[in-house]
Amino acid sequence: MVIKAVLFDLDNTLIDFMRMKQKSCEAAVDAMISAGLKTNRKKALKELFILYDKYGIEHKNIFEKLLKKINGDVDYRIVMHGIVAYRRLREHYLSAYPGTKNVLKKLKKKYKLAIISDAPRRNAWFRLVTLRIDNFFDVVITSGDVRKQKNSSAPFNTALRKLRIKPEEALMVGDRIDRDIKTAKRLGIKTCYATYGRVGKKIKSGAAFEIRDIGELVGVL
Repeated sequence: MVIKAVLFDLDNTLIDFMRMKQKSCEAAVDAMISAGLKTNRKKALKELFILYDKYGIEHKNIFEKLLKKINGDVDYRIVMHGIVAYRRLREHYLSAYPGTKNVLKKLKKKYKLAIISDAPRRNAWFRLVTLRIDNFFDVVITSGDVRKQKNSSAPFNTALRKLRIKPEEALMVGDRIDRDIKTAKRLGIKTCYATYGRVGKKIKSGAAFEIRDIGELVGVL
C-alpha cells in the first residue's frame, strides 16, 4: 500500500522539547531561590522533575506543588518569580530540530501531514505557531481534542478519519515507543522511531524504521 500521509509526534520529534524544558526549569528554580525559596538548585530540580513524572510534564500548577513539597506551603510571590523566568527562557529555547522545516517542505509536496500530540491543545498550537510550522499540517490532534492520549487508539483514529486514509496508508514518526510506536502498530499504521528524541541508552523500538536525524526521514519515504 502506498503511503499517503505522515503523522508526527510533536515534542522530541519535531521540537527539541526536553532541552527547552530543562533550561526553562533551571531559570525558574534560580529565580525562586533568589526570591526566597530555601533550598539549593540541585535539590529543587530533582524534586521538580519527580513532580513532573507524577503529575505530567505540562502540569500548570507544578511550581505551587514544588513549594508545597519543599516549604510546606505556597508563597505566590516566589511562584510568580518562577513562572516569569520560566516563560522567558521557554520562548528563547523553543526550537525545532535542525532541518525540520526543509523536511516538512519536501514532504508537503507529496504527502498529507498531521500532528498527533499528547500536549494540551493551547501548548501544542503555541509551539507550532511560534516556530511558524503550523501551516504545514492538514490535521492537528491534541489530547484536548479527543480527551485521550496516545496509549489509546482514539487520537490516531481521529487523525485517519480527518485525513480520509486507511491505517496502512500512513506512517507514524515519534520518539515514544509505548505511545507513538506500539499504538500505531496495533492499528496497522507503519512506524518510524525518532531515536534522536530519546535520552538514555538505546532500546529496541519494534518500529519498521529508525532515524537518527529528522533529515533521514525523506530517504525512508
